[in-house]
This record gives sequence, C-alpha cells and structure tokens, in this order.
Amino acid sequence: MNTRLGSKGILKRCANSGFRITEQRKLIARVLDESLDHPHVEELFYRVSLIDPKISIATVYRTVKLFEEAGIIEKLEFKDGKIRYENAEREHHDHLIDMQTGRIIEFVDKEIELLQEKIAARYGYRLLGHRLELYGKKKNEQN
Repeated sequence: MNTRLGSKGILKRCANSGFRITEQRKLIARVLDESLDHPHVEELFYRVSLIDPKISIATVYRTVKLFEEAGIIEKLEFKDGKIRYENAEREHHDHLIDMQTGRIIEFVDKEIELLQEKIAARYGYRLLGHRLELYGKKKNEQN
C-alpha cells in the first residue's frame, strides 16, 4: 500500500461503504492502493489485466466511477487531458507536474500552506481546503 503521504486502505473503505465487493473490485482496489503514481483508467486497466486478463476495461471504468462517487478515490485533472486518480484519504499534498515528461511530484510546503491561510484570512475567510497544481519545465543546464 502507498504510505508515502499516509493513506487508509481503499479495499477496507470499500468494505465499509456497503457496496458489494467482487473479486474484480478487490483487484482494482488493491492495484490502486499499491500505485505510487496517479494512474489514469487505461493505465489502471493495463496493470489489472496483467493479473487478471479476463477483466474488461468497462469493468475498470465502472469500478473507478463507483469508487469516486463513494469518495474512496479522488479524480485529478491535470493539463495532459487524462483523468487520473489517487486515494481520497491520503494526507494533504500538492502537485508539481513536469510538462515535458508528465512526471507528477507530490510535495508539502509549510510556507505555502501558511501563505494560503494568510490570504484567506486577509479576505475574511477560514480556509477549509485547497488544491495546488504547479506546472513546470525542468531547467536545462544551458539555460
């Protein structure tokens, strides 16, 4: 299970959610739990089909939608046009996306967190949450 930023097991939360847990849903939950990246459905299907070649992409799509609607996974839409997913109960973090390679770096920065709260307070708000996505291009040694 991906514990880099802390997470509660997707499969355990599926069981607690009350919907029927088929073997295919268990497999999809396990693969999502073990993902160290932010897979899109096609990537998730590829990983799952390596374990169970009989699973269909339609099953993966339906299961992902079910997990998302139940609040078990969170949808991420970065500028690459692919909808990606991650465990919805991971500790808060932000994303830095490399626009050349598509690499997604997760980070937490206390200064950014404090600044966001300060900005919200300046306008008379208490910050309840946020999502920060930074898009960049790695500096070349020649630049």
